[in-house]
Amino acid sequence: MIVNKPYTLIDGIKCYDPEIAQNCKNYPSAGFDVVDKQEQNIFWCRSRSRLLKRVIAKYLKPNGSFLEIGCGTGFFIRELAKNSSYKITGSDVHLSGLKYAQEKSPETEFVQLDATSNYISEKFDVIGAFDVIEHIKDDEAVLLNAYHSLVKGGTLILTVPQYQFLWSKLDELVKHQRRYSKTELFAKLHQQGFDVVFQSSFVFVLFPLMLVSRLLDKKHVPDQEFSSDEFKKRVKFPKLLNWVMDKLMYIDEFFIRLGVSLPYGGSLLVVARKRCEQ
Repeated sequence: MIVNKPYTLIDGIKCYDPEIAQNCKNYPSAGFDVVDKQEQNIFWCRSRSRLLKRVIAKYLKPNGSFLEIGCGTGFFIRELAKNSSYKITGSDVHLSGLKYAQEKSPETEFVQLDATSNYISEKFDVIGAFDVIEHIKDDEAVLLNAYHSLVKGGTLILTVPQYQFLWSKLDELVKHQRRYSKTELFAKLHQQGFDVVFQSSFVFVLFPLMLVSRLLDKKHVPDQEFSSDEFKKRVKFPKLLNWVMDKLMYIDEFFIRLGVSLPYGGSLLVVARKRCEQ
């Protein structure tokens, strides 16, 4: 990736913002250890990965360039790279997640950088940020930088948690700044130079279950600093339940693949196209 800034090499990874590479506060560092072990099995992560691969295939041609902002441990990039010819780059502000990503995908370029800073000079065909911008206070800076890092007419694909009334202890644990409404996110995208070309909620079929679980999480869990064990309790499910929920998520995926915009759900998928340069 072409970046107009010198880097520091740490553990074999180019770090463009090394001063925050190991102490950024917008996600718990210990969370990456849990995610790396659990992500490939968690029903929601598996379903989101299947869905996003199909969405990206619709907007990214073979040999096209793709940048994932906030790639974490690189799980989705590994899935996307399977049987594809895409030129893929992964970025994250957290070095602890990138170490896992680099170890498991040594053929992929991973870089450490702050997505709110504008020094990427390379242009990408598609940029993705999947459940990332809700962690960042200045989310509009990320959107603006994505705009400048896309080719003319390029595509930005986002997933974000939806509905502030679903706010729970899990949001606090993973250091979310907000959950989004469609109105809020669409307004921010439009202001930063994007036109929304497709949107859909997902976690639609399972939404009643999610609603109950989040309300219970608000009611019964005391305020405290959460440990990795507390995090694991909220993302790891019994095998049979996890399997059933994974199969039910195929219903969401089926309708979205048909171009149906599901009316509600715990998460929001948005595809936005870059307008002409501002």
